[in-house]
Amino acid sequence: MRAYLRKIVVAGALGVAAAVLAMAAGDLWVRAAAHGHVTSVDDAPAAPVALVLGAEVYADGSPSPFLAARLELARELLAAGKVKAILVSGDHREWGYNEPGAMFEWLVDHGVPSARVVLDHAGFDTYDSCARAKRVFGVDKAIVVTQTYHIDRAVALCRRLGVAASGVADDSVRVYEEPWRNSVVRERGAVVKALLDVVSGRDPVFLGPHEAGVEVAVSS
Repeated sequence: MRAYLRKIVVAGALGVAAAVLAMAAGDLWVRAAAHGHVTSVDDAPAAPVALVLGAEVYADGSPSPFLAARLELARELLAAGKVKAILVSGDHREWGYNEPGAMFEWLVDHGVPSARVVLDHAGFDTYDSCARAKRVFGVDKAIVVTQTYHIDRAVALCRRLGVAASGVADDSVRVYEEPWRNSVVRERGAVVKALLDVVSGRDPVFLGPHEAGVEVAVSS
């Protein structure tokens, strides 16, 4: 019995050590890959499109403060002439939950011409959003928009998947201390998943044929 318990303890310790190493490796990778590519709205290099990554939408269809802050940055990028179009990518796996639709409505309600907004309904995670931006929408260069705790991973994934990405990040919602803290904690595990996704080279959940929405929006 003691030998069996000893094996369990050793296996558990090895598992914890492996998890810690994986988190450290993932964190080093995303930081290195994103280094020098995260900037402010004013200093962002021009790109054809801003890629806004999805976040929680409330039951009434309104975006959470995290998502609204991302959308405001995208609106500012368009107004400043830094981008010509906005690709909103989020979760629409279920009919009653529609992140891209809510993002579209917020942008239009805040003065963004509807012709400048393109919807990606299958951006189920950051990897899928970046992969689909490249492989479905034909995006070669973009400004990725999210929060500061997430921006390095987002930029690193997009660049690894063939999108020459820079990043602009929001820090204003840090005032929501508990949700922010929870997101920062979850990010530690998310970098491990990102590393595994890159190593596996998996396809996004939904791939599909080329969609010309971004090209049309950029040229309109």
